[in-house]
Amino acid sequence: MKITRFWWVRHGPTHEKVFTGWRDVAADLSDTDKIARLHTYLPRNAALVSSDLIRARSTADVIGLGRTRLPHDPDLRELDFGVWDGLHFSKVADMHPELSRAYWETPGDVKPPEGESWNDLHARLTPKVDALHDSEHVDVVIVAHMGVIMSQIERALGVTPYAAMSHQIEPLSVTRIDIGPTGWRADVINHQP
Repeated sequence: MKITRFWWVRHGPTHEKVFTGWRDVAADLSDTDKIARLHTYLPRNAALVSSDLIRARSTADVIGLGRTRLPHDPDLRELDFGVWDGLHFSKVADMHPELSRAYWETPGDVKPPEGESWNDLHARLTPKVDALHDSEHVDVVIVAHMGVIMSQIERALGVTPYAAMSHQIEPLSVTRIDIGPTGWRADVINHQP
């Protein structure tokens, strides 16, 4: 079984203080020093893929020089928060107190109205990650979103979704997850070069 090193990069900051899922919100990429450090930290010979949302695509653009760019992919999008997208967390808690609490405390099949659950995210994401692992690439940089990265921490550490969601994933941070003969391993979580 081959080894694949996934370098999960969270897109640049959006400065949103509300649910931000499939809404297309731009990233602030003005911290050129931090972006340069990130670019230098990531392997130069890596394949690079991103979510199709503009905040991930534009982040991938600024770290893409010298890397093999793969087509951006909607399966790498953030959780779909449905009708909650664009609303403040307190407003959602007021609108749907029991549902919103269950969404965070017992993630799995719980979903926002017109949105998707944690398990729905896994259903669309897992085949994509598995296909990238089965590809010829050893190092793969994936520019994605907080929920997506947390879902892969869950797989790598073998923890509950609730435990995976307790990890901090900052904008422009790197979480490295290796898949090899001995299984999944999370070497670095939320590293900020």
